Amino acid sequence: MQLYDTARKAVVPFEPGPLVTMYTCGITPYDSAHIGHAFVYLTYDALTRRLLDMGHRVRLVRNVTDVDDDILRKARELGVHYLDLAAEEMARFDADMSALGLLPPDVEPRATSAIPDILALIGVVLDNGHAYRATGGVYFDVTTFPGFGKVSHLSEDEMLVLAAEHGGNPGDPAKRHPLDVVLWQPSLPDEPAWESRWGPGRPGWHIECSALAMRELGPTIDLHGGGRDLVFPHHESETAQSESVTGRQFVRHWLHVGLVGLGGQKMSKSIGNLVFVGDLLKDWEPAVVRLALLAHHYRPDWEWDGEELAGAADRLERWRLAPEEAPRADDGSLEVVRARLNDDLDAPGALAALDELASSGASVSAGAALLGIVLQPRVGR
Repeated sequence: MQLYDTARKAVVPFEPGPLVTMYTCGITPYDSAHIGHAFVYLTYDALTRRLLDMGHRVRLVRNVTDVDDDILRKARELGVHYLDLAAEEMARFDADMSALGLLPPDVEPRATSAIPDILALIGVVLDNGHAYRATGGVYFDVTTFPGFGKVSHLSEDEMLVLAAEHGGNPGDPAKRHPLDVVLWQPSLPDEPAWESRWGPGRPGWHIECSALAMRELGPTIDLHGGGRDLVFPHHESETAQSESVTGRQFVRHWLHVGLVGLGGQKMSKSIGNLVFVGDLLKDWEPAVVRLALLAHHYRPDWEWDGEELAGAADRLERWRLAPEEAPRADDGSLEVVRARLNDDLDAPGALAALDELASSGASVSAGAALLGIVLQPRVGR
């Protein structure tokens, strides 16, 4: 299997051992899941299915960021407890992903479950000289980690722009360097707070994933990823924090998924240009939505066009008819899908190959099943 590695900027062999450890950044549950989320997690689902098909065991961890600026702000606006908001949205998210046929993660840990782990990790970072205390908080000192930037390969100017866009607050006067990372911060009066030896407060975003990833999978992970917008600052900071503690490589392979746009902009809760999975499932079969997403390669950004759902529905019908009309058994569909997925998860190529087989009168059920599509008769929409 060949996969693109963000840190190496190339398609390279992915050759894990019998057990593959994977960590993908999950949602911040303050709104419903949109198709940008579904596209990310469908990518890792396709990868997991192929790895299982190859005979590997897979341990997939997908975290839940149930305490951060976004969820606390939304809970404040709605006048509800932030954990109640998280529970409601996670139930909706899990139902949507299950409907789309995604295999459930082995572990779905919440950030709030890891406060003791986070506190211990921050303590080690401080003791190792990679962090400092200031104005009631704790900051990671990026100048102490020579490898800062090795995941994203960005210039400092580019990093500063992205840090500002993603809430990194490079203008924070407490920081020694504008790119320093918040590990612990004082809570506002209406925010949750945990006791620590640096004072009451709550964790920063990046340290949550460092703690959860290492708690669930150990110091080195075979494959880690999420949406492309997480490369910096999130995954760059995660790497620096984790490796400054362990002295070992944090991630062997970084796999990031392109962003889905609508109206010329990235689909985003903050912008509001969203297409919700739950709304699509009211009108379309889950297999149709899944096929519409699989028609895009995971790496490039792309623009959502609702008209492609009709094309996906037509494709599904053609595949369903092939087994009914074909006198022959499956004619190589499994092997062509395996070959395409081995080539940097070329799902669009796999769909095209199955189209060709179906048009020749061959069954494509085995290949479709590897893509998570069960070719059962259509149920009314």
